[in-house]
Amino acid sequence: MIIENLVTSGTFSLDGGDWAVDNNVWLIGDGDEVIVIDAAHDAAAIAEAIGDRRVSAIVCTHAHNDHINAAAELARGTGAPILLHPADQPLWDMVYGPDAIYKPLADGQRITVAGSELHVIHTPGHAPGAVCLHAPESKALFSGDTLFQGGPGATGRSFSSFDTIIDSLRHRILSLPEDTVVNTGHGESTTIGAEAPHLDEWIRRGH
Repeated sequence: MIIENLVTSGTFSLDGGDWAVDNNVWLIGDGDEVIVIDAAHDAAAIAEAIGDRRVSAIVCTHAHNDHINAAAELARGTGAPILLHPADQPLWDMVYGPDAIYKPLADGQRITVAGSELHVIHTPGHAPGAVCLHAPESKALFSGDTLFQGGPGATGRSFSSFDTIIDSLRHRILSLPEDTVVNTGHGESTTIGAEAPHLDEWIRRGH
């Protein structure tokens, strides 16, 4: 399984505010097919990175606009389904309205690409439907905005909860093998081993 990273730039908008952001778009697969994780900002740039490979799915780690705003255009161009946890429907509606169709993701679901499996882990907190995708064979986790280098994702805006994201990290993520590489939604990658020892520090900081 090959992991490729593309950084796209745009705007994150929520609760009446706008912030310039750089997003990590992850392409997972091989020379024939890929899964796109978080189609952000620039469908044309993502399509160029995909090339002539088949896109088997466009997976959204959550439905904040900066993680999904290129998904519909990319889906139209590739014929690939969009996958999202339905708990993020209210955030999805802010971008696409209730009529845009995606296929629901479920905790424990397995997505196969290039002979490898990605395990869906529901990790609410940053958003109600936030998920992480774990590729055990590749020792990789795609964490969206649930976990970053230095701590959990932000929880100060609508539909977010600090206590919930801490529960998700404690019980679902930080128990993964220490050598698991955490590929994040923004910024640099990290590892479970580098982040797990700091949980109590994050809790003190958050409260």
